[in-house]
Amino acid sequence: MKKKKVLVEMLLGIGWSVLALWGVVCFNRFVLMNLPLLSRMTLSITLYLCIALGPLLVMILAGDTLADYLFSGERIGAQILTGIGLGVVMSLVLTLPLFLSGHGEWSDNGKHYAFLWQFLYEIVYCVGAVALTEEFIFRGFLYQKLQALSGSHLAAILLSSVGFGLFHIFGGNIIQVVMTALIGLVFCAVRHKVKSCTTLSLIIGHGLYDFLITVWVNVFL
Repeated sequence: MKKKKVLVEMLLGIGWSVLALWGVVCFNRFVLMNLPLLSRMTLSITLYLCIALGPLLVMILAGDTLADYLFSGERIGAQILTGIGLGVVMSLVLTLPLFLSGHGEWSDNGKHYAFLWQFLYEIVYCVGAVALTEEFIFRGFLYQKLQALSGSHLAAILLSSVGFGLFHIFGGNIIQVVMTALIGLVFCAVRHKVKSCTTLSLIIGHGLYDFLITVWVNVFL
């Protein structure tokens, strides 16, 4: 009975997130660019955060806490530094070589900026919207539910990473889906092996990794 309850909670939370993501993608494609700049900036962050509302509500109703999703209030400084290190190392290993070898177009996100405020907004968006939402859902909510269902950390790591990859199918192609799933595996593995790495660390690392793609795009392309 308990596993059935966990399964229902997981399906409700992830179902909301997938539907909400589809709604955000459609809104961005057909409505967002017709709005004033300030409205676009505000809505881009707000709407992406809404993708996590379903899992958040399920968490509250189920009596889960952030600690259940591997957040921690201890050694915050170490968690932050671990996240920064993770984001920088992953960028240096996975994306910078593409730009240095002349294949930067494979990682071109189309964000060619001219002003400092655009980069400042970008890092807020990457960390405070995209990374916060996705890490809470996949390395927090989904991972915890899968681990409770299977009793296996390995199964939770693999399945949550596959889900993370598939979550990006709306905005990319099969190569992006595979690469994103592999990145999810790395995030899970690092959190499992590095004591100071928590879900907060992954939020910072994920957001910084995404932000540095924009930096390399503007430096090399």
